[in-house]
This record gives sequence, structure tokens and C-alpha cells, in this order.
Amino acid sequence: MAEHDIRDDRPKGLLQTHADGHVTGRIVYFTLDADPAALVAVHTEVEPEHEGKGIASALVREFYAMAAREGVPVVPLCPYAAKWATKHPDEAPVPPAELVQEAKAQLKTDHAELR
Repeated sequence: MAEHDIRDDRPKGLLQTHADGHVTGRIVYFTLDADPAALVAVHTEVEPEHEGKGIASALVREFYAMAAREGVPVVPLCPYAAKWATKHPDEAPVPPAELVQEAKAQLKTDHAELR
């Protein structure tokens, strides 16, 4: 598998891959304002000319690894991230149902622009 240059821009809520000075893919996310906090994946996107190169998978894997390093769960509201999580249960712990509901509510009220 190719190495991907992945960078986190927390203030903007973007986890991005880069190649040759260009963004090739991204996860749009937010940090859940709750106790416990969580990283909430809202959307995963890969530029069309870079599809099929494992970029989306690398992004989601890094997103879960980033959350693990921070000691917080991931709430995968993004369909791609949710599907990836079901295929990789050893890397993607299932978040508590109440955390998922809280993330959905916060997305609707505080992050409508991300939907």
C-alpha cells in the first residue's frame, strides 16, 4: 500500500491527504462537545483523479488512529467511514449509542453546513 501524506487541520475540521502540493482527499469532521468528547466523521471525499488508490481507507484508518492517540471515540456519521468501521472492527470500536445520538444532534444544530 502506498504511503499517504495525511495532515490534520483541527481548526478547520479537515483530515487531508496531499500529493504533489495538492489535496487528494479529505474527511470533514468535528469534535463533539460532550463528556466524553469524540471525533465525528461527517464526510469522506477523494478527488476523482485519485480514486482507487486507497486514499479514503487510509484517511479513515488515520482518523481512528488519531482518536485512539487522543483517547476519544469516533462517531462515524459518514457512510464511507461507517462501512469501513464494520469491516475493521479491530481498529474501529463501536461508539456508545447515546454518543451517536448526541453527535447527530450536534451536527444538526451546530454544524449544519457540514451536512
